[in-house]
Amino acid sequence: MFIELIATIFAGIACAGLAMVLNILTGRRLPKWVMPIAAGAGMLGMTISNEYTWYDRTAAELPEGITVAQTVEEQGWLRPWTQIWPYTKRFVAVDSGTARTNDAQPDQRLVDLYFFGRWSPVDRAPMLFDCANTRSALLIDGAQFADDGSVINPEWQSMEADDPVFAIACMS
Repeated sequence: MFIELIATIFAGIACAGLAMVLNILTGRRLPKWVMPIAAGAGMLGMTISNEYTWYDRTAAELPEGITVAQTVEEQGWLRPWTQIWPYTKRFVAVDSGTARTNDAQPDQRLVDLYFFGRWSPVDRAPMLFDCANTRSALLIDGAQFADDGSVINPEWQSMEADDPVFAIACMS
């Protein structure tokens, strides 16, 4: 976040500098308000650019075995350009590389989900998937395991078979 702030400030300085050079080349005929407007436009442009490229930059840095399953795009009236081009504000990634299975429960997989948000810390949540019965149980508050390795009293939620999180978790 600090680097984005520095980049935004430098974009404003660069655009103000370009306006200053343009003013000198035109024999100082431009009005005095051109430099601050150019600086503001440069800073606004950099901020918009950072919003739109955040998802691609973050997803590209994910380690091997972590797959993006779902994205959430956002539109807002305070950002009118998002009505035409929504941007990705958050996404869910599945860590299929560290999926755990149990020989006693071959149709179940314990997978970590990562929740990424533009201005929020990354959250991790373990989720148990029952691939044979298309259901899942979030194990945020921890889980108790029986002697055979099965989870005791999970709160199962039914899922659609074509749910991208379910599909990635169960294909691993």
